[in-house]
Amino acid sequence: MAMIEWLQFLVGAVLLLLGLGIFTVEMIGVYRFHYVLNRMHAAAMGDTLGIGFCLVGLIVMNGLNFTSLKLFLVVAFLWFSSPTSSHLIARLEVTTDTEKEKHYREVPLTELEEELSSCEEKDGMQEAKDFMTQDGSADRELRENLGQEA
Repeated sequence: MAMIEWLQFLVGAVLLLLGLGIFTVEMIGVYRFHYVLNRMHAAAMGDTLGIGFCLVGLIVMNGLNFTSLKLFLVVAFLWFSSPTSSHLIARLEVTTDTEKEKHYREVPLTELEEELSSCEEKDGMQEAKDFMTQDGSADRELRENLGQEA
C-alpha cells in the first residue's frame, strides 16, 4: 500500500513540475514577444498545457474521489473556454490592427489556388521524370505527358 502512495506522489510531482516548467516558458514568451498574437500564443500554451498538467498532477496525488472529479471538471472547462476566448481576442486584434502590413500579409484565395495548382503540376512532372530516369522504361502515357516520343 505504501508503494502505491509513493508512486502516486512521484507521478503527481512530475506532472506538477512539468506544468510549472510550461508556466515558466509561458512567462518568458509573454515578456519577450513583441506582437500581441505571438504573446497570446505563449499565454494560451500556459492556459491549456500548464494548468492542465498541474491539475492532473493534483488529481493523481489526491486519488479518485469527489475533489478529483471537481478538478477534472475545471480542466475540461478550461480546455473548452481558453481556445474560444483566445480565438475571439485574436480575431479582434486582426480586424482592428492599423499596421497590418507590418505584421502579416493577406493572400487572396485565388492566388493560393493558382500557387497550389502550379506546385502540383511541377511535382507531377518531376515525379514522372524521376520515374523515367530511375526505371529506364516508363509507360507510354508518362512519355506522352512529358512530350517525348514513345
